[in-house]
Amino acid sequence: MPSRVLVAILALVLSALSASGQENADELAKQLSNPISSLISVPFQFNYDYGGGPNDDGDNFYTRLQPVVPIELTDDWSVIVRTIMPFSYVDDIFPEAVLGMGDTTQSFFFSPKDSGIEGFTWGAGPAFLYPTATEIELGTGKWGIGPTAVVLQQIDKWSIGMLANHIVSFAGEEDRPDVNQTFLQPFAAYALGDGQTLSANLEATYDWEAEQWSVPTNITYSKVFPAGTQHMSWMIGGRYYFVTPENGPEWGIRSGLTFLFPNSE
Repeated sequence: MPSRVLVAILALVLSALSASGQENADELAKQLSNPISSLISVPFQFNYDYGGGPNDDGDNFYTRLQPVVPIELTDDWSVIVRTIMPFSYVDDIFPEAVLGMGDTTQSFFFSPKDSGIEGFTWGAGPAFLYPTATEIELGTGKWGIGPTAVVLQQIDKWSIGMLANHIVSFAGEEDRPDVNQTFLQPFAAYALGDGQTLSANLEATYDWEAEQWSVPTNITYSKVFPAGTQHMSWMIGGRYYFVTPENGPEWGIRSGLTFLFPNSE
């Protein structure tokens, strides 16, 4: 299943190349700050977390492939499909180093094209958890489902909003713990001009089964740039865990490269 998903994503990228327009870098950066814009984006996010494990010195290297694909349903409504596929290398946390793919999360945001309020947009729908992990340490072994929603207000150079979901397992390996988690991501982005953006967010997760929070904050800088006829965005930043589970990470580094495919309409 993971290989089929990757093939489908690569096919989407190739088919969208011809539709990539020559849009202004600032406009693309503004759309990129909107989780449910009409912009097709394919981010490759690279992360490193330090800490955790039995000696509190574990290393977690993980890459997330996070394609965002808007699909027009009617003249008034769209559905935005957001998929997160993680790939990890973990050392000094488990008895042996682990390399492989984690579980996939996919969200469907049904969003009106015009909310009736200038600069305001929203979307809501279902989120799904797929047990795609290739190693037991990297996944839950469970299928999950739950609601998800996002709200966003863009005023001048500011983009401020919140993304949230709650996923509960309904099937999977019976000997694995149930999944019952809430994810909250408040975020703010400020446009610096020339396609540059300074962003901050929390990625707070509450595990209702273990009754514990994980609350890292991320501060990142990004810039949209052309690569021939293809627009891209690169990003760099840091992360600090205000709250972390027992034996959890302490801080981290984030970078990324995003392929941008503007709506050709």
